[in-house]
Amino acid sequence: MNKLKTFLNKRIGFMCLLVFFLWLKTIVAYYAEFSLGLNDPLQHLILIINPIATTVILLSIALYINKAIISYIVMGVVYILENVLLYSNILYYREFSDFISFNTIAGASKVTKGLGGSSASLMQGHDFIYFLDFVLIVVLFASRFIKIDKTKIRKLTAVAISTFGIFLFSFNLMLAETNRPQLLGRQFDNSYIVKYLGFNTFLGYDAIKSAQNNQVRSTAVGTDMDNVLDYINQNYAAPNKNYFGEAKGKNIIIIHLESFQQFLIGMKVDDQEVTPFLNSLYNDKNTMSFDNFFHEVGSGRTSDAENMMETSLFGLQEGSLFTKLGTDNTFQAAPAILKQQQNYTSAVFHGNVGSFWNRDHVYKNMGYDYFFDSSYFNQNDDSSIGYGMKDKLMLSESVKYLEQLQQPFYTKFITVTNHTPYDLGDEDQSADFTKPDTGTTVVDNYFETAHYLDSALKEFFQYLKDSGIYDNSMIVLYGDHYGLNASQDKVVAPMLGYDTNNSDFNEVQMQRVPFMIHMKGLKGGVNHAYGGEIDALPTILHLAGVNTKNYVQLGTDLLSKKHNAIVAFRNKEFVTTKYTVIKGEEGTHIVYDNSTGEEIDLNQNPQLAKTVDKWQEEVNKRLKISDTINNKNLLRFYTPTGFTPVDPSQYDYQNEIQKLVKTRDDLGLKSTSVYSKNDNKSTTPLYNTDAPELNGDRTFIDSWSSVIKENNDDD
Repeated sequence: MNKLKTFLNKRIGFMCLLVFFLWLKTIVAYYAEFSLGLNDPLQHLILIINPIATTVILLSIALYINKAIISYIVMGVVYILENVLLYSNILYYREFSDFISFNTIAGASKVTKGLGGSSASLMQGHDFIYFLDFVLIVVLFASRFIKIDKTKIRKLTAVAISTFGIFLFSFNLMLAETNRPQLLGRQFDNSYIVKYLGFNTFLGYDAIKSAQNNQVRSTAVGTDMDNVLDYINQNYAAPNKNYFGEAKGKNIIIIHLESFQQFLIGMKVDDQEVTPFLNSLYNDKNTMSFDNFFHEVGSGRTSDAENMMETSLFGLQEGSLFTKLGTDNTFQAAPAILKQQQNYTSAVFHGNVGSFWNRDHVYKNMGYDYFFDSSYFNQNDDSSIGYGMKDKLMLSESVKYLEQLQQPFYTKFITVTNHTPYDLGDEDQSADFTKPDTGTTVVDNYFETAHYLDSALKEFFQYLKDSGIYDNSMIVLYGDHYGLNASQDKVVAPMLGYDTNNSDFNEVQMQRVPFMIHMKGLKGGVNHAYGGEIDALPTILHLAGVNTKNYVQLGTDLLSKKHNAIVAFRNKEFVTTKYTVIKGEEGTHIVYDNSTGEEIDLNQNPQLAKTVDKWQEEVNKRLKISDTINNKNLLRFYTPTGFTPVDPSQYDYQNEIQKLVKTRDDLGLKSTSVYSKNDNKSTTPLYNTDAPELNGDRTFIDSWSSVIKENNDDD
């Protein structure tokens, strides 16, 4: 005890006590207050050490001050601020399931409003543990167990302690990058930064990011839109009269096929169809299928795909637009356009946490009425895989919410089971499908999870037909991005009959993903038009009877006679109907013939070389315009006729069930929900799934009926 007292009566010893107290409280909060998705022992280790480094660095500032009283005061102020940051995040997370950003702190009034006007309502009985250290510190000083150390600290000692903090942070960062490569470059989720690097680093990183964004935006003026609008007007593609409005008034159901590549369609392994249901849908007479449709994502991957599908603008050159700019940017997105033009209700269904890819903020700016994330689904160790709830469980449990939406509705279902590392448990593997044995586990498993997704979609479609939703809906399915990387493509290439010596050409061709538009009565067939995810929104809107002429969209209707068939990739490479163009050395181009895969010697074909240069200028211009719009948030300066910019403060994804019930009850006989049209009877009993996790228990599929009963009893 005497040794402890002696240590604590030294300035460095007191600083260590503060570090210990703050570390202990932060660890308690990590495990008790936040859902950080810890998946392996290394992540637990990183979580345990991450509060220490920045706390040491910040508190060590006081050691450079010679006057003891001032030094202790500085330590106390830093310590109090650190505690305020911790507890504020606890309260904020209880309300919003997210962490306080730099912009939130910068607007103190918004923080108060964001916490619901009264943080007292968010406090819980056990919160006293976060203040026990203050009581203990007061007692230690009052009892003179700790006294102020008036001994001057050598500058070399102060530098050594700061250096130790920096070294510890570097070690922490190294471990984090080992477990999650490109952690800061490809920010998936605020919780990832907190989980790996702590609150201080998250706030610092967010502040730097906000400063960079604000600097770029501060240079923007309304006239910056002039060049954008000129380009949009010159490249507008009028709708095909044979298809315009074919889906007007229909429900629009978007199904996001995670990591699903086009080569899976029609593929067989040992005479077994990998995706038998999707094969039948692809070739259905009521399906418009596109066999030359490419993903165009950058490092934002899934979020880039969503952004293109919803706004017809590209993702960023680096990082994810959703996480870097999505919280504040103005969008002209599908949910808002359809709501304002044709009174659509919109919703997203996704079995992961709402903060992943910053969706809980971005969807508000896009105008989504509802967002059903993992908190609205039954979650346990068996129900989730990798990046969220298994597809069969998510889809089957979603329908109790889907049937309550007012029609027409625009909905998006984000599947996740077919996501790397494609690790499906034995209980979910199909007895009638045997995965290939290529010698590469990831490739073999990819076919297994794709087969599982196919089975999940078959169940979902059957429900849509049995419930009557199918007859009044247009269903759009798309693959968001590649599933296999370049080295894994080489394993699959022989199975597809590709020339294994032409890997660069093959890699581009394998960026094809499915794009299918299915609707009862639609004149279908396989369409060979070249296009990409940037073209999806104008195609869908024109089918829905909404002309895109006044909106800022960089894609063009795939069914239009004026469709721009140059498919631009985020790395500035591109594909046309005849050629594939990739980057060569020192700004040169390597051009392949799409029909043969053979490289074309541009020295022998100067006219083609000039044409390729012009195409490259077009691709560069399109990407630059998209980046300018996004980085400068230019859409705040331009509002199309008949469109009202979305006010995100009007959207809240808490208490979604109660909102659905209230809307239905307020409308009464005017309610257009599937539930209301079915004489106020649920259609969920019509959903049949063989998901083994349910083990015959349909409670969570059919649980809506009990929710309705409880609500009526309350009335």
